[in-house]
Amino acid sequence: MNPLCSRCDRVVYPTEKVNCLDKYWHKGCFSCEVCKMTLNMKNYKGFEKRPYCNAHYPKTSFTSVADTPENLRLKQQSKMQSQVLYKEEFEKNKGKGFSVVADTPELQRIKKTQDQISNIKYHEDFEKSRMGGEGPPMHPQSPQQNTTPAYQPSAASHNYHYEPEPAPVRQAAAAPPPSSGKRYRAVYDYTAADEDEVSFMDGDMILDVQQIDEGWMYGRVERTGQQGMLPANYVEAI
Repeated sequence: MNPLCSRCDRVVYPTEKVNCLDKYWHKGCFSCEVCKMTLNMKNYKGFEKRPYCNAHYPKTSFTSVADTPENLRLKQQSKMQSQVLYKEEFEKNKGKGFSVVADTPELQRIKKTQDQISNIKYHEDFEKSRMGGEGPPMHPQSPQQNTTPAYQPSAASHNYHYEPEPAPVRQAAAAPPPSSGKRYRAVYDYTAADEDEVSFMDGDMILDVQQIDEGWMYGRVERTGQQGMLPANYVEAI
């Protein structure tokens, strides 16, 4: 017995039969559900076992779910179950070589102090590398430690070696001339750790910025008018 056409419910003979979407169609009946354009096996698109052309193919859409009391209850229940599972895993992992450390104010203070010490150490190494061959004036104690009897009666010689002070030398080395007027904005608070650095607050504008190396810059704080060195990872370009 010959099958019936899914569109017109008439008998479909083998010479005009189209087998698609688990149904049988006449070639002329295999058309778009909306515009009735005749389709073939190459240009049709099926949706819920009905043929559509590309222009009228139904678009899937998402449905928003309202926060009904039942949905809120289910959400709260799922959250409680998740917390129970987390506590169970935590109890199982107790004593396995690690512990949870709370981020207390004391730990935050210690971390900030360590960061400042690291910045000071980096700054000192940077100053030493910039001074290059000018190392002896930075260490006035060296002549005293290596004093020989020949230097004992010569007070003028001692005065000559002690005349340059470390602080003025570091100020002169840490004050490069302002450059072409690059502007940066502070993203963290920073307190100067040395006399040739500059303090600023989150949101301050830093003007006339000059890149010294990968970790340090030189610039002027617009709010205070102070100039000095500043860490590059505390500011961002604008």
